[in-house]
This record gives sequence, structure tokens and C-alpha cells, in this order.
Amino acid sequence: MHSFFNNLKVIELASVLAGPAVGMFFAELGAEVIKVENSRTGGDTTRHWKLPQEDKDSPTSAYFHSVNWHKRHIFMDLTKAEDRAQLIDLVKNADVVIANFKPGSAEKLGLDCRSLRDCNPRLIYASISAYGEDDLRPGFDVAIQAETGWMFMNGEPGGPPVKMPVALMDILAAHQLKEGILVALLQRERTGEGSEVTVSLFDAGVASLANQAANWLNVAHLPQRMGSQHPNIAPYGEIFYTNDNKPIILATGTEKQFRELCEILSVPEIAEDERFKTNTLRLSNRAVLNEKLMPAFQKMTAEKILERCHELQVPVAPIRNLEEVFEIPAAKNLILEEPLPDGGVSRRVRTAVFEIR
Repeated sequence: MHSFFNNLKVIELASVLAGPAVGMFFAELGAEVIKVENSRTGGDTTRHWKLPQEDKDSPTSAYFHSVNWHKRHIFMDLTKAEDRAQLIDLVKNADVVIANFKPGSAEKLGLDCRSLRDCNPRLIYASISAYGEDDLRPGFDVAIQAETGWMFMNGEPGGPPVKMPVALMDILAAHQLKEGILVALLQRERTGEGSEVTVSLFDAGVASLANQAANWLNVAHLPQRMGSQHPNIAPYGEIFYTNDNKPIILATGTEKQFRELCEILSVPEIAEDERFKTNTLRLSNRAVLNEKLMPAFQKMTAEKILERCHELQVPVAPIRNLEEVFEIPAAKNLILEEPLPDGGVSRRVRTAVFEIR
């Protein structure tokens, strides 16, 4: 896995999250990734996106570390002819260029797909835009979350729209671009020719609406804010507090799981109640069902509920904060470390977590 792309050379002309996440994906798989940063602005803007508790004198932020592992960093002013010439020399022997220029900027600099493939026909030029190549609006994740329906659906009933707590549109677009690049690499193996791969944050956001989009497109069901609850399954996404005040979330997706949950909670009569005998009925009577389940959860500890549910393969989970997440051995195994010039160590989680055997 760590040497899969040992002979691949990637030039990253991208900043913030989506493009750099793609670059780090290839770095994790052994590629040489050269990140070109703007010397006039002090490099990738996320270098300066620091939390209040971070060292103000450090050249990088924790945010920057999240998607910039194991890259070679070069600072250039691409408005200068000599720096552009140096970049072109790098591109001549590159396999992939990742770019997220502002609309029109790449053409002005002569760093668009056509110009770079003129000097390297085998090049795969992969670019990310906000709304598509012909839309000049700047793209920021929260705006895309708002415009693609995610924020409208997200939040508590009766509450305001809420954005996801990570830049999800960037992450989704990064996954789309990785997939496109991998397909383009396969095509190049067959034809010897490079190609252009493009994706927009908007398209990635809409394409990931999945069942929520299908609910609207097929039966005109307009998704509303439901907190963590699922529009098609109940109880699924409900949160209950246990005897020791620990939050547990349900994900019971089958009739068998629901019946076994009721057995575990010592309320088998709930599963036999005519109002709750099928998923459709439970959806119609969700509030009443939740009222009946709540005292049952409050009679048991979280440890006991989780133990019994795991034994019977009933899907429930504790709601953990990140400190608790990274106490789990499986999560610790996903941490990548890198030494810093000042002797410190930076940490982030992997972007490539699949295995090939």
C-alpha cells in the first residue's frame, strides 16, 4: 500500500482542503507529491488558520497538517516568468497535476490543462471548481452546503439550519477527484494518453444526497430537519441517556433488531404493541415510541446495554468526543505522524484507509 505509486509524480497547485486532500492520498500510497505554494501570500492560506491555543509563531497550523503529510513544499510566485518556467520543467516529467485556480487564472498564467498537456501529452490534469468551469463565483464549503440542500436538512426540528462540522463538500469533491484520477491513470495505461479530470464542489454535494434526493425525486418528499433521526427507519438515530447519563444512539434497521432491543431493555411488550409492529407504523408513531423507550434506557448502564446489544448484534453506539475516539486502538492506527523542522511532531489521520491484498 505504501509503495503502490512509488513511480508516480504529482504536482499540487492547490490550497485549503479538497485539492491538498487528493495530493495527500497519493502521498500515502507512495507517490512523490510536490506542493507548490504562493510565495507572495505566505503559502497555503490554511497555514495561518490557527486555533487560539496554537503557537502564533509556528509556520503551520493544525488545519494545514490535516492534508499535507509527506509532501515536498516549493514556494513560487507564478506571476513571474522564471518561476513559471521552473514549474513547467517539473510538469514535463509529472504524471498528475492537481489544481484549484480561481476561474480564468490558470489560462492567464498559461497553466491550464491545454497549455500543460502541450508540454506533456501523458499528463493528467485534475482540477476542482466551486460551481463548474463557467461559473465565476468563489466557492466556500459552507456556501455549497447551503446551496445543495445539506444545511436545510441538518439540525434539530424547529431549529435553524446547521452546517456539518467538517468541510464536507471539500471532502466529497476530493473523493470524486481521486476516483477520476484513478480512472484516468487506468485509461493512460491502455492508450498512453493523458486527460483532463474536473469536478465541482456543487456537483459533489448534490451527487452525495443519496436517499434524500431519491425521496424527493420519486415521491416529492421534502426532507426536513430531524436531528439525527432517519426519514425512512425508526428507531434509527434516536438518542437515549442511560442510568449513568451516557448518550447512546440507535441504528436498528430490521424487525429482528427492534424486537431484540426491546428484549434487552426488558420491555418486550413494546415490540408487540400494534402501533410499533412494523417500521411504517413506528415511523408514524415515532414520538410515542421514543417516550416508551426512554425510561427503559434510564434503568440500565451504558456498559450493560452496549454489552448485551453487541452480543445480539443489535446496532447501537456510544456517542464519543474526539478524545474518546482516539483512545480506541483502531483509531490510533489511523494516525500519521511527521517530524517538524523545530523538532516537534505533527499528526493527522489517513485519507487512504482501504486495504489491497
